Amino acid sequence: MTDALLGLPLPDPALETALAEGLARVEIGLRDAVASDDPFIADASRYLVEAGGKRFRPLLVILSAQFGDPQAWGVVPAGVVVELTHLATLYHDDVMDEAQLRRGARSANSRWDNTIAILTGDFLFARSSKILADLGPEAVRIQAITFERLCTGQIRETIGPREGQDAVQHHLDVIADKTGSLIAASGWYGGLMSGAKPDHVETLTQFGERIGVAFQLADDLVDITSESMQSGKTPGTDLREGIPTLAGLIALRSEDRADARLQDLLSRPLPDDTEHAEALALLRSHPALDEARAEARRWSELARECLEELPAGPARDVMALLCDYVVSRTG
Repeated sequence: MTDALLGLPLPDPALETALAEGLARVEIGLRDAVASDDPFIADASRYLVEAGGKRFRPLLVILSAQFGDPQAWGVVPAGVVVELTHLATLYHDDVMDEAQLRRGARSANSRWDNTIAILTGDFLFARSSKILADLGPEAVRIQAITFERLCTGQIRETIGPREGQDAVQHHLDVIADKTGSLIAASGWYGGLMSGAKPDHVETLTQFGERIGVAFQLADDLVDITSESMQSGKTPGTDLREGIPTLAGLIALRSEDRADARLQDLLSRPLPDDTEHAEALALLRSHPALDEARAEARRWSELARECLEELPAGPARDVMALLCDYVVSRTG
C-alpha cells in the first residue's frame, strides 16, 4: 500500500489498483499543471507538489467516481483541480500563519518571501481555473462556490468570533469552510464527472463535507499529541503560533480555577520554549483533549451515516474505512 492511499487496508484488489492508477495520473497532471517556461516560477510552483502529502482530496474524487463511470474523462482533471486548489491555499495559509515549516521542509514564504508565496498560490489558482474551463460550466460553478467558502472561512478565522458568539461553534464553522468545503467539492466533482446519479452526487458531497471536518479536527489533535513530525509540522506548532484549535478553545471556556495557568498560556503565542513545553504538557493532560476527540468521532460518524444512501460495494467500504482512519489518527 502506498502513502498516497493513506496506508488503508483496502479490501478489494481491483479497486486498490484503480485508485493507485488514478492517483498516479493525477500526479502526472499536477506536474504538467505547474510547469512553466520561467525557471523561477516552475521552481516555486512545484515546491509543494514535490513535498508530497496525503492527496486525500484527489483520492476522494477518484473514489467518488466509482459510483458512476470511473474512466470518464473529467475525473482525473478534477482530481488535479482540487489538489492544485488545496496547494494554493497552503501557500497563502503559510503567509497568514507566518509558518516556517510545511510538510517537514521550509515553507515557501520562508524559502523565498511572503510576496512570492502569495503570487505562487495565485498562479496555482489560475492553472486550476484553466483546467476547469475544459470541464464545463457546472465544474466552474462548483469551484466558485468552494472558493467563496475558502475565503469566507479564512476571513472569519482572521477576525475571530463576534461578541457573544460561541468560540467553539465559530471554530467549527471556520473548519467547515476552510477544510470541509474543498473536500466536499472532491466528492461533488467525482460524482458529477463520472455521471453518477444526482442523489448520489449530493450524498458524496455531504460525505466529503463531514469527513473533511473530522479530518481537520484529527489533524489538529495530532499536532498536540504527536511526538514526531507525523502532522508535517513540529508538534505543538499551532500552540506556539497562537492558532486556536478545538481542544484549546474547550480548555479556555473551563471555569475550573486550576486551569488559570493553561488559559493564560493559550491566550497568546508562545515563542518561549519553556512556556510552550509547559502549555503542551498541560493541554495533553486536560479533559478538553478527550472532548475534542469525541467531536472528531462525531463528525466521522455523521460522515458514515451518509454511506447508507450509497450502493453497497468496495467503494462504499473504503469510504467507511476513511471514517475509521480519521478516528484512529486522534490517538
